[in-house]
Amino acid sequence: MGQHRPIMLRLVPFLFALMLAACGGRAPAPMDTGAIPAPPVNRPNFGDADPASFGRNGPEDHPVHGIDLARFQTDVDWRQARANGVSFAFIKATEGGDLVDPMFRDHWRGAGRAGVPRGAYHFFYHCRPAAEQAAFYIRTVPRVAGSLPPVLDMEWTPFSPTCTIRRAPDVIRSEARIFLDIVEAHYGKRPIIYSTVDFYRENQMWKVGNYPFWLRSVAAHPDEVYGGRHWTFWQYTSTGLIPGIAGEVDINVFDGSREDWARWLAAHAG
Repeated sequence: MGQHRPIMLRLVPFLFALMLAACGGRAPAPMDTGAIPAPPVNRPNFGDADPASFGRNGPEDHPVHGIDLARFQTDVDWRQARANGVSFAFIKATEGGDLVDPMFRDHWRGAGRAGVPRGAYHFFYHCRPAAEQAAFYIRTVPRVAGSLPPVLDMEWTPFSPTCTIRRAPDVIRSEARIFLDIVEAHYGKRPIIYSTVDFYRENQMWKVGNYPFWLRSVAAHPDEVYGGRHWTFWQYTSTGLIPGIAGEVDINVFDGSREDWARWLAAHAG
């Protein structure tokens, strides 16, 4: 799907690298840079304030569970959460080109100290060039051995006070590729794309390319609502209850066994 992209689009990561070099080389890592060993997978001990029935093919059939979180989760005992089955965490880092989530650094450090594999996600702002957003993400998120790949969160923003536009699908996919190419060149890891059912369908996000997908589906198994297309992570609830985390939190599963998870980490989080 990316074989016929315009020459200038394919050059974006190269030009961006030159721009970083002109500014003094690599973006500085603002936080700790030590490698994080992957902990063993613990059996999930979770609840749900508003559980859904997924029938015979639910998240309980997947042994590896994790969370995503942002500013709303202000009180996290990461060691307790890990002991109760949190095997990975996606942490909101940035939004647009100038907003750093106020809890990012606390969550990033806390997960790292507890040995929870962690990754950072960027919430895409449809009224700002993708290259600017990628540069902002790189300035904010440290390049740390053992981290999960970068994540691009793309969804509609109908409640944004400043940007509710809906661009054409080909424009959205083009912007996504620009962001993804830049962050992949910097971190050396194939990024993950997060999306919701409506956004994924309306913009045919599977056409962006061969990326791991993290898909939201809180009422049915993703195989049912995403046309059977492959996914790596499934966000199945936004009302999860986990010991060590005050209030509700999003919970996700990895598509695979414990052994698959160990292999995936070795391949994607080195």
